[in-house]
Amino acid sequence: MLRTAARNARPKLPLRIPKFQRCLLEKDAFWLSGGRRSAVTQAASTIPASVDDRALITLFDEPRSGFSSSPWSHTGLFGHPSLTHPRALISLTNATLLRAQKLTDRILRARESRNELLKVVKNLDRLSDLLCGVIDLSELVRNAHPDRVWVDAANHAYEALCEFMNVLNTHVGLYEVLKAVLSDNDIMNSIGPEALQTALIFWRDFEKSAINLPPEQRDRFVALSTEILVLGREFQRGVVTPRPPVSIKPEELSGLKDQGMGVRLKLQARFTNRDLLVYPGSLQAQMIMRAAPDEEPRRRVYVAANSSTPDQVNILETMLKRRAELSQLVGSESFAHLTLDDKMAKSPENVNHFLNALMDHTAPAVKGALRSLSLRKQEHLNTHPFPIIQAWDRDFYCPPEPPAPPVSLPPLTLGTVFMALSRLFRHLYGISLRPVHAASGEVWHTDVQKLEVVDETQGVIGWIYADLFARKGKPGGAAHYTVRCSRRTDDDDEDGDRLEQIVDPRNIQESLEFEAVKRHRLPQQEGVYQLPLVVLLCEFARPSISRGATVLQWHEVNTLFHEMGHALHSMIGRTEYQNVAGTRCATDFVELPSILMEHFLNSPTVLSLFNPDSTTSLAQSPNHHIDPCHAIDTYQQILLAALDQIYHSAAVLDGTFDTTSEYAKLQNTRGMIPYVSGTSFQTQFGHLFGYGATYYSYLLDRAIASRVWGNVFSKDPLSRQLGERYKDEVLRYGGGRDPWKMVSAILNSPELESGDAEAMRIVGRWRIEDEVGLPGRH
Repeated sequence: MLRTAARNARPKLPLRIPKFQRCLLEKDAFWLSGGRRSAVTQAASTIPASVDDRALITLFDEPRSGFSSSPWSHTGLFGHPSLTHPRALISLTNATLLRAQKLTDRILRARESRNELLKVVKNLDRLSDLLCGVIDLSELVRNAHPDRVWVDAANHAYEALCEFMNVLNTHVGLYEVLKAVLSDNDIMNSIGPEALQTALIFWRDFEKSAINLPPEQRDRFVALSTEILVLGREFQRGVVTPRPPVSIKPEELSGLKDQGMGVRLKLQARFTNRDLLVYPGSLQAQMIMRAAPDEEPRRRVYVAANSSTPDQVNILETMLKRRAELSQLVGSESFAHLTLDDKMAKSPENVNHFLNALMDHTAPAVKGALRSLSLRKQEHLNTHPFPIIQAWDRDFYCPPEPPAPPVSLPPLTLGTVFMALSRLFRHLYGISLRPVHAASGEVWHTDVQKLEVVDETQGVIGWIYADLFARKGKPGGAAHYTVRCSRRTDDDDEDGDRLEQIVDPRNIQESLEFEAVKRHRLPQQEGVYQLPLVVLLCEFARPSISRGATVLQWHEVNTLFHEMGHALHSMIGRTEYQNVAGTRCATDFVELPSILMEHFLNSPTVLSLFNPDSTTSLAQSPNHHIDPCHAIDTYQQILLAALDQIYHSAAVLDGTFDTTSEYAKLQNTRGMIPYVSGTSFQTQFGHLFGYGATYYSYLLDRAIASRVWGNVFSKDPLSRQLGERYKDEVLRYGGGRDPWKMVSAILNSPELESGDAEAMRIVGRWRIEDEVGLPGRH
């Protein structure tokens, strides 16, 4: 399921609310792909680029000729007629709260009628969707809108609705009604598997929210949750706070391999007649780490970049302790046990089985890479045989290489990549992307482009709003926002909500109109559905008349493929309940479709789709090349996943627990590069807040995605038959089916279906040749 906490400084709700918290947004960063060299061996025909495919090139490469807005129509944000000004978001929030309270009252009365008991799961999901519809939109606005007044209104809406959800989180009455439903065998036997899965999600989350505790302890739960939120925000601010500069003497930069910036730095020092102040993370710092032959400046830059104040360490440790206290308050051994209970991993013990297997598998490659670096260091410094590689040596002796495609390609413009994505989706799923005019007022910036997602039999099945160019004030990185999920709406039975009892109907009119815009009847599909709507945020360079179209670097192409993997999951995950729609699935499953998308870029057959005039696909021969030094980064990511488990164990409640000491001990016992005294990298490990106890998810999904690619798609990556199978076995279920069953089905691996410790070991032991070398994402 998607969490409020984002990997790129997302805020997180203080309470883990069953049907309500699940609405919040998933923002996802990307993984850089390792190079994989291939040779052309054979050819086959592909579907030609359509008119719509070619229009995507014009749309993104020549924005002035595109579809940025329509002068003939006017509406509000995302096509909601009322959202034409910030005040409307406030009034929509108030109307939503009124309707949400009436729906809550209806659920609380459900035991008065068997017919109402049968509708409880549906009504809980409706309540979730009612709140999420505004919260998700507000979250996007407060992160992406350039107008401060809109941002302030979105913050108000977000906080007001979250406060209401906090009340629902520990509402004993709602819990008792759901308990009555789950205790009725006739009802349980009459609802479908998706409804049952949704009900169980509600139940588990209620159970984790102190619902069975006396009022005083529930109040303590709320207080701890709120404190954790505040501490988490402080921690995230500390993560991005610039570190103090380090002083570097000009003579320490002699012999720099970088003759450009290196010369400028030395000239700067000569003219100012003082030492250089180098800020961690700056271009100067990166250049020193990659190019300074003298070890000492590299060491000082590394220490400066990975040091923290005592206050930053204390904030992290207090947050970890409060999480442990909250977990034990509700009867869990640790925060990891509490968090993992409903994930694929199920327990921290299973996570450790997986990580240990992965370490064992990866260690030989890391040792080989470090041996190579040690030989380089020995030759460079003329030292004794095999000197120790220190943390500040990695980039100098094995400088990071930019990811490259497996075959030689011409420069890839943004429009060309979107065109190729559309062609790929048409081959696999019968789905394509079509640019359309956005009405005036529909988008928050002129850069934003609107795409229809079109199924060849059902027509439009959703929308993608692409906000892809960097601008001042816009968040960095890449992100996928689920602004609206799919769900079935024709059986909502709104008449039973007793809205007629509201004294002034005008007070809820905006909410009713807001909901009405979402309703759509699809051809060849029973019922009326709320269609998904997602937003992609990136920070690519904007095209211009002087520079021409935006040309993407290869890692940016990977970014786009990754995020579009999330977007297609949202589009295809058509479910009756929004709590399990698309990317609303387990945290340690949600990355599978997006990481799998990156694997398609390893295939020249797929890369042929970047040429709009080509109808010939190219297959590859097994000629691979991987930079072995990337294994060092992968292993470090495994260590960070292990550290995440340690930090969220019961050990944090020990009075002697120290996060720096634990990091040093792990690095020196299981790591391959020694811990550097005086550093405290953990305060920059931002995922500890948003992905507390689940950082292993990246590694788990990478391993599974690699196996799906190798066993299912690699030999015929444009196969419609395989695409339909993957869609039917995995994508369409969203979170409505046990993820291990989905993985087992697509891989024909019944031994994985139980999802037990042995299944985790199996995934950890899989030999993932094209994944071991991928650089870690910290």
